[in-house]
Amino acid sequence: MKIFNILVVFLLVLANGRAQETLKDDVNTKESTIAFQSYGEKIDAMGSISSGAMTQKFDEMTIADTIQTKFNARVIDVCQAKGCWMKLQLAHGKEVMVRFKNYAFFVPKNIAGKEVVVNGLAFVEDMSIEDQKHFAMDEGRTSNEIAQIIRPKRTYSFEADGVLLKE
Repeated sequence: MKIFNILVVFLLVLANGRAQETLKDDVNTKESTIAFQSYGEKIDAMGSISSGAMTQKFDEMTIADTIQTKFNARVIDVCQAKGCWMKLQLAHGKEVMVRFKNYAFFVPKNIAGKEVVVNGLAFVEDMSIEDQKHFAMDEGRTSNEIAQIIRPKRTYSFEADGVLLKE
């Protein structure tokens, strides 16, 4: 009887392991069916957090803080001069300015509204008046709008070393 019980336990453990492998294969297959275009360093989407979770992380940060992370969000604006920066939508109407590490790569200028995964360094900064005016010019703002920029602005920022664009 003891051998029978051991055999039953062994078979249950073996069957459970195979069921978990099948589940893992199903999850990996579903993840791999999502197609991405890659820019910058090669990254994958696994382990990325939501834009809501990233908003919470930014809200907890001060100007001296940095966090190495990966998150997904919707693109709301892109540099129309070269694709050298983009703004991503965060929760509660907030946004993050994404620039690309060492100016090493650019993204397409027509990706507003699309989903991306970004990997890199998150930080909070007081953006200078000069930088704000530069980005406003890239966005195509009027000279009146640019002239109204008169003080540094606290912004959520991100230096991406890799970007995945959902196709």
